[in-house]
Formats: sequence, C-alpha cells, structure tokens
Amino acid sequence: MVLQKKNFDTPDEVMAPPNMRRETVRIGNLAARRFVFQPGWRWSRDVRPVAGTPSCPAHHFGVLHSGRLGVRADDGQEMEYGPGDVMDIPPGHDGWTIGEEPAVYYEFVCNPTPAKG
Repeated sequence: MVLQKKNFDTPDEVMAPPNMRRETVRIGNLAARRFVFQPGWRWSRDVRPVAGTPSCPAHHFGVLHSGRLGVRADDGQEMEYGPGDVMDIPPGHDGWTIGEEPAVYYEFVCNPTPAKG
C-alpha cells in the first residue's frame, strides 16, 4: 500500500463553462471533483450547449459543502439540497444554483472520463 495525496490547488483537469468551475484530481482510477456553481448557474443553459444532450447524462454522488442547489429529474422529481447534504443524482436531470451564494459541491468518481469541451 502506498499513501497518496493530491490537492485542488493544483487540479489535474479544469472545466469552466459559464457560471461554474469543475476541478478534478485523479489518483489511479479514482477521482475527486470540486464544483463551484455561481449564482444564476443552470445546467440546461450553461452546460447543455457543451454537453450536447437534452439533460445531464452524469450520475453524481457527493456532498454539498456550501450554498444551495435545486435538481429536477427528467421524470419530474424535484429536490433542493443544502450544506452537508449527501447527494445521489442519477443521469437525466437539470440543476441550478438557488440564491445569491455560490454552491460548492464535492463528488467522488471511480474510472472517471475526461471532460468534453
């Protein structure tokens, strides 16, 4: 076993569409991601043009550190998340920042794929 660490101050990958930033650090086949969603961010407006899909195709599992997020699944389910909430969001959804504070979200991924665009 080898102890390892990385830091979000020097991410392996950065994606920055309008109103958000996603930083990824990788260790082997694992990744941790930090998302910062600015007030006014909405996936369907700010990311859909880059993703080219009608809704977010990613499965998200992580924890909201600060701020508030809203999510609406393609089947109509809707939920609001706040600081400390652990989130499990299946593919097929829209998301947006609620309020005037940036939302900071951390997620954990096995076998991540690089960002597009």
